This record gives sequence, C-alpha cells and structure tokens, in this order.
Amino acid sequence: MDVLTNFRNLVALCALLVLGVGANAYSAPKTLLVVGDSLSAEYGIARGTGWVALLERKLQAQNIAASIVNASVSGETTSGGRTRLPALLTKHKPDIVVIELGANDGLRGLPVTAADANLRAMVSAARKADAQVLLVGMQIPPNYGRDYADKFSAMYGAISRDEKVALAPFMLAGVAEKADLFQADRLHPLAAAHPVILNNIWPSLAPLLKAK
Repeated sequence: MDVLTNFRNLVALCALLVLGVGANAYSAPKTLLVVGDSLSAEYGIARGTGWVALLERKLQAQNIAASIVNASVSGETTSGGRTRLPALLTKHKPDIVVIELGANDGLRGLPVTAADANLRAMVSAARKADAQVLLVGMQIPPNYGRDYADKFSAMYGAISRDEKVALAPFMLAGVAEKADLFQADRLHPLAAAHPVILNNIWPSLAPLLKAK
C-alpha cells in the first residue's frame, strides 16, 4: 500500500509540475535591452518614474522573470544608437531589444533616409545577436513641412513590415495632444504621462516576453 501511495503522490507531483509550466507563459527568464533617447532616460523627471522603471515594476508584479538594461541616453539619435548597439549586444546579450529612437533626428530635420538606414541596421544587428526586436514609433510636428513629418512617421511602419519586427506605433499616443502632460519645454513628458507611454508599448512588448 505504501508503494502504491508513493506512486500516486509522484504522479500527482508530476501533473502539478506540468500544469505549472503550462500556466506560466513567461517562464523563461529574459534580458531586455532598451536603447532610447531622453523619452526613455527619465529626462527632467524623478528617477524611477519613467516608463522603463514602471515596466520593471510591472514585470515584478506579474512574476515575469526578466531583467531590464536601460541604455537610453538623452539627445541620442539613430546614428548614435547604431554606433553604440554592437557593444551593448556583446556586453548584455539581450533576448529582446527595444529601439526607441528617431525623435531627435526628426526634431533636427535630419534626412529620413538616414534614420531609416540606421534603424534597419540596428534591427539587423540585434537579430544577428539572436535577439527579438520591438521598434517604438514616433511622430513629430510639421516644423519641417508636412511631407517630412509624414515620411518620418511612416518610416516606422515600413521598417516593421519589411523587417517583420514588432512595432509600438506611437509611444506618445494620448500624450502628444495634451499640453498639461509636458514639461515646460513642451518636448519631454511629465512623470504623469509615463504610465500612458507604458500602456502604449506594453501590448507590443508582452508577446516578446513569452517563452520561445
């Protein structure tokens, strides 16, 4: 009888283990690398209140095993990100790379073709390092003309389609049109806007966090 009882207990334990693995879609730990500009580097707001910090707390609250490396630099352009990425990939060996760049290119009126080439090169480098990619889209005001602004915003969707990578269409959706959510420079969101930013990014990021 003791042997039979032990056998049943073993079967029950195995069943629980199987159910546990199946129930946790995020069971495999991930390293997530964020390569962005001031919008991800907590420019002008208290440390720990930006969307990347909020993401880290969200992962912890949902028991998702992932570590975040925030390699964002205020003022960064796509060219700067492209230059820095290889070393970051070598050092951190990320499973997921979030590319949040382009706003500074657009604000400076730099050629869209150059930004496009830089972002595509970053996507390619990340993939060669066996990382999944999330591209974070941006829109800019028509300071340099409507044609430039339209080409700039369309760039992200084109890269996502061509390179078959995940896209968060516009990180400032629900924020850009609300002046009271911005700092005095009207360029950088207040801390109050960052939960909205995270909500814009999360739906595209969550699937990448699931176990392969």
